[in-house]
Amino acid sequence: MKKTGKLMVILGLCLMLTGCTDSTQKSAEPQLLLGFSQLGSESSWRIGNTRDIEEKADEYGISLMMENANQKQENQIAALRRFIAYQVDVIAFSPIVEEGWDHVLEEARRAGIPVVLVDRTIRSEKDDLYVCLIGADFYQEGVSAAEYLLRKADRLGKDELHIVEITGTEDSTPMRQRHAGFMDRIAGDRRMQVLESVNGDFLKSRGAECMRYLLEKYGDEIDVIYSHNDEMTLGALPEIEKAGFEPGKDMVIISIDGGQEAIDILKAGKINCIVECTPMLGSTLMETALALKAGKQVKKETHPVEKVFSDEQDLSQIEPRGY
Repeated sequence: MKKTGKLMVILGLCLMLTGCTDSTQKSAEPQLLLGFSQLGSESSWRIGNTRDIEEKADEYGISLMMENANQKQENQIAALRRFIAYQVDVIAFSPIVEEGWDHVLEEARRAGIPVVLVDRTIRSEKDDLYVCLIGADFYQEGVSAAEYLLRKADRLGKDELHIVEITGTEDSTPMRQRHAGFMDRIAGDRRMQVLESVNGDFLKSRGAECMRYLLEKYGDEIDVIYSHNDEMTLGALPEIEKAGFEPGKDMVIISIDGGQEAIDILKAGKINCIVECTPMLGSTLMETALALKAGKQVKKETHPVEKVFSDEQDLSQIEPRGY
């Protein structure tokens, strides 16, 4: 009886351990596999966006295949094809430019894999190559930047303001829409005179190059600098100071993004206005991916609520940005 009792105890323990192991394995299984192609790591915004997506994938129990395209469309296309070959549940990517995606997205559709655009959109004659877009309303960001400038012009009491624009990557969604929103809003106001728009490619080094060129060409004619992102703005500011001007006072500086470094400079008075463009899109992406896996319908476009920070406000209340 003693031996039989011991045997029963051992068998019971084995069954318990087996049960625990099976349960642990089940709970550790990812809910879905998400392939995400990030366009690069050219800015604190992009790095913050990547980090947020990685953290939220972990929080939601989603297995993430992340690839960095390093600002090259061909790298993104190759990454999307790898995701298709690997048979991921959902594909998401931030397109570097708007055109040139039809073939690879047709391949994803034939494979039955839904595609989510993050941060930027694409242009195509076919409207069913992707399921939805998660990202900022770039046109409204341009409008918000212009509306600040119109209010600033009223406060300054100037009859004419000469504007230079440093745009983002040519043919990218934010470049096109931030430009259009700004120009549409200032159109018809005779005080607003645009001297030139130059392409800074969303890069700090290019922002510096563009600013040197603009200062050499226009010098003290420049009243306003409208920059499509903080990185280019951060590149431009030292060039303005080297040329003997005081940014924020001699020239009105308007930027977009709202990273911590730029916010600190706004508080110091060297930037006048920053239109927020949040990179914290991870939670929305994960919830969308899970909904698609479950066969649910999702909204075609989802835009985060974004703010405008400027010298019109009490800037001490801005919370740490996290990017």
